[in-house]
Amino acid sequence: MTTRDTTVAVFRPDDERLRDAVELIESLGATPVPDPMLEVRETGASPRTDAEYTILTSKTGAEIARESGWEPGETTVCAIGSATAEALREQGYEVDVVPEEYTSTGLVETLADSVDGACVEVARSDHGSQVLLDGLEAAGAYVHETVLYELVRPQGAGESAELAAAGGLDAVCFTSSLTVENFLDAAQERGVRTEAVSGLNDAVVGVIGEPTRQTAEDEGVAVDVVPENADFDELACAVVERAAPTYHD
Repeated sequence: MTTRDTTVAVFRPDDERLRDAVELIESLGATPVPDPMLEVRETGASPRTDAEYTILTSKTGAEIARESGWEPGETTVCAIGSATAEALREQGYEVDVVPEEYTSTGLVETLADSVDGACVEVARSDHGSQVLLDGLEAAGAYVHETVLYELVRPQGAGESAELAAAGGLDAVCFTSSLTVENFLDAAQERGVRTEAVSGLNDAVVGVIGEPTRQTAEDEGVAVDVVPENADFDELACAVVERAAPTYHD
């Protein structure tokens, strides 16, 4: 297979993240199949202002925090990874803590020795991992969660599921457990879930992080690629390389 013939489905929200993903896949010589599986709906909430630590977990959260007028004051601002940290800085916030491992577990490990008795605000989507809340509480923190936005499946999503069911996908890049679940729900609605799972198992499946791997495997989808860092560019490059190893030539 040549890279030019390699079709790669990406499921990012329909904003600059999807545009950047399409551009990257094209720059690698493959053919992107954009099929957004997440749509952001803001709740109107803002991070609380009286916490000793405030955790944000996404670029979207950083943008909403700024739009809401949130000012960190004396709180210690924590980002779950480098992409969130960069987004926070772009919004004019200083970032105090970024874990070495860009996961909920990594952030808990980073904060575990310093949050006993502290109030920790976690500002994120309605689909955040319970691992973060449980881990902070186990470390002795008083945890408050603010849902800044909801993540829903966009109307009409699922063309990639039909393509997978027909054997027309060579690779996919799942960026969260929810993108896996929404892909399979869309396939179910279209009556092709079994065929779509079979199509994925004939393709190269890449995921960001172990939780997403677990979700995919629980649904019968074999995972081929998990990048070392929770970074979309790293994921996409690894997936295309696995699907068409000659793309560097």
